[in-house]
Amino acid sequence: MIPRSPLDDPEKAAHAWARYLRVMRWMLTVTVGLVIGSLLLLYRSNGMVSIHFYIATALGVGFTMLLASALMGLVFLSSGSGHDEVMSEPHDEEKG
Repeated sequence: MIPRSPLDDPEKAAHAWARYLRVMRWMLTVTVGLVIGSLLLLYRSNGMVSIHFYIATALGVGFTMLLASALMGLVFLSSGSGHDEVMSEPHDEEKG
């Protein structure tokens, strides 16, 4: 039988998801800053090249940063809520 995860409790889940959303808001702010900084740096070093170059750069940097922060946030959510420990216990019992 699979034990219940702490995320099954609505109160604990609401707290964990609120913390995840707070991290994602901070990372959105950091991402916007990095996109603006990278575009300014590219403009200073290359001048006005093609608008498509700047659009592709902004989308690439923005998507990469947001995807990485979303995945890391989910790792922190799973670890911080105790979900990882509950899900690893059945495997530990089978080995022992």
